[in-house]
Amino acid sequence: MTLLIMPPKDPELIALRKELEDLVAKCQQDQKSKQDKTIEEISDGMADVPKCKLVTKKMLKGHINKVNSVHYSGDNRHAVSGSLDGKLIIWDTWTGNKVQIIPLRSAWVMSVAFAPTGNYVACGGMDNMCTVYDLNNRDSNGGAKMVRELLGYEGFLSSCRFVDDKTLITGSGDMKLCMWDLEAGKKTSEIEAAHCGDVVSLSLSSDQNIFVTGSVDKTCKLWDRRELKCKQVFFGHEADVNSVCFHNSGFGFATASEDKSARLYDIRSDQQIAMYKPPNSTSGFTSCGLSVSGRFLLAGSDDNSIHVWDTMKVQHNGTLNGHENRVTSLSVSSNGMSVVTSSWDMNVRVWV
Repeated sequence: MTLLIMPPKDPELIALRKELEDLVAKCQQDQKSKQDKTIEEISDGMADVPKCKLVTKKMLKGHINKVNSVHYSGDNRHAVSGSLDGKLIIWDTWTGNKVQIIPLRSAWVMSVAFAPTGNYVACGGMDNMCTVYDLNNRDSNGGAKMVRELLGYEGFLSSCRFVDDKTLITGSGDMKLCMWDLEAGKKTSEIEAAHCGDVVSLSLSSDQNIFVTGSVDKTCKLWDRRELKCKQVFFGHEADVNSVCFHNSGFGFATASEDKSARLYDIRSDQQIAMYKPPNSTSGFTSCGLSVSGRFLLAGSDDNSIHVWDTMKVQHNGTLNGHENRVTSLSVSSNGMSVVTSSWDMNVRVWV
């Protein structure tokens, strides 16, 4: 039997942690004291929204292992999914057909992104790099041509999003945020300690100038991509923030966390304004998305379902059931007409 000897707890570190927690709690109390009303009080006179009645319109079958990520193209029709079977699949979500299958050098894909124009897709994961493919050009094998391998990470690539065809932002497990010039294949900006833990998720605002990140350090941060500088830090979650999603207004964002809650943060008031929990809080949330109006919040869960809330009334509105394993990723089309989800059950579903 091996005896494990734990290192002694550092009293100075414990004291510093306590001081930090007290400062965060004081900031939250100060913020709350400035609230004149809660979101529930403001929306008390509003009519309830009808039950969300999204149903599976298409079941996209083709992967032979867990699907970790899915993302809509800007055309609201095509989506890309990445799986541990070592493949990216480009789907026509209207017909359910596969448009392209892209074999990867590494099967450990964790994040995928579709450029808004639909010209490029990017992916990355445990290979510690971000790979970009041109869907309009073919390699010698007839597949989408790999045009960039973006290196320089000391941890897994957890998130990537295109600003446009020439610019990509990435977050990774080494706590870095990077901005890339895809034409030159060069890193234009880098923040080495963007968070105090893995950067897990990022979401761009509709004007593409600011973005928000979520991390295992339980915080979210707001960044201006033009100078890659942190503008605000948001506290509240008690575990990993697995997903963030910008509100279309540009004034707020939603989050989904391992702490079994989803939340809504307001940028102007610099604080959390609502917390959403399912009827049975037994599972953490992996992903989230907002409707175009912002009235519905959807969150994919470890309990195999997608939970839906009325953001204004802070009421659970229902669940979307169908997946047979953990829901890993969720993407709402930019026109708000459909939602695509991926799961460890190896399937991708289109909800309309």
